[in-house]
Amino acid sequence: MPRSSETIFKKGKNLPLLANSFELLGALKDAGYLQTTRDPLWWPHSGTEKVIIGALLTQQTKWERVEESLALLEEHGICSLDVLASTDIETIKHCIKPSGFYNTKAERLKLLASNIVETYGDFVTFQKETDRAWLLAQKGIGMESADSILCYACYHPMMVVDSYTSRLLDALGYTFENYMQIQEWMHEGIEANENRVRALYGEDVPLSKVYARFHGKIVEFAKDHINGKRVDTSVLIPQ
Repeated sequence: MPRSSETIFKKGKNLPLLANSFELLGALKDAGYLQTTRDPLWWPHSGTEKVIIGALLTQQTKWERVEESLALLEEHGICSLDVLASTDIETIKHCIKPSGFYNTKAERLKLLASNIVETYGDFVTFQKETDRAWLLAQKGIGMESADSILCYACYHPMMVVDSYTSRLLDALGYTFENYMQIQEWMHEGIEANENRVRALYGEDVPLSKVYARFHGKIVEFAKDHINGKRVDTSVLIPQ
């Protein structure tokens, strides 16, 4: 696994103008991101059980559909893990139908809720004690979903990597072999520049919040400047 940035520059390209993830964070902040004020950590309902539900439901669908499902779940009083675990599967299917793949997602959501309750007892204990390995062992939870739960539900210092991140870094001249390499690069640039991060924000900000908002900045940037394979990085790179 590459440990230095020199080993991950694209062959045949000039060296990237953004030398590390801290510079990318600063460029995104200078470009006006985050723009949303819906939640201090960007992901709606951060620090709640709804993040766990949303992280599973958002797979292969738009967030707007997830919000519809969450509203139906709340309407039926089943947005908590213990209630989800004891709710019949047909009711869950009905509530999450807007998110698509509702048969599979309902089964996985009920199973995940049951396993969390059985293993940890309650959400607060889950927040404190769960880890990536446990989440990845759950059916239907991959690396992006696991890290979303750790970052946004549990406030763990974990940078979420998604396809937008990969496409943006590719356009900036970097290439990686897998999810873990991208995440390592994102973590290293921030953790090696914690004093500069503090200066950027003008206060001490927990790493968990930095990573949460960093991911949100990338998603918002991508929706404005990524169209298929076309990635417009001009707003990030001084001409």
